[in-house]
Amino acid sequence: QVQLVESGGGLVQAGGSLRLSCTASGRSFSSYTMAWFRQAPNKEREFVAAAFWSSGDPNYADSVKGRFTMSRDNAKNTVYLQMGSLKPEDTAVYYCAAGMAVLSRHIFEPTRYRYWGQGTQVTVSS
Repeated sequence: QVQLVESGGGLVQAGGSLRLSCTASGRSFSSYTMAWFRQAPNKEREFVAAAFWSSGDPNYADSVKGRFTMSRDNAKNTVYLQMGSLKPEDTAVYYCAAGMAVLSRHIFEPTRYRYWGQGTQVTVSS
């Protein structure tokens, strides 16, 4: 059974940092694209970052480029989202997702990802 488990969310002041983790289990993810999405209240789920599990540089949404960094530890089956210079508008539930070989032109689309974590709340106070 495939499982994605996020952790690391919390409350932080504007300008602060947080690191989210997503640990995957249940199968080999070497052919998967891993992604982070977020969803604020009354808003649609929004793409944050994505990368192939095994190689390549991540892609980022313009709204987080230069502030967020996605990385992975293959030995631990874990991907990370290091978030810096946080703003109140970054407040959302953050989700980890996995999809089989999602093409780069589709990485922004939530429907391309089959597996999702339960989400972790990030709240940035002003």
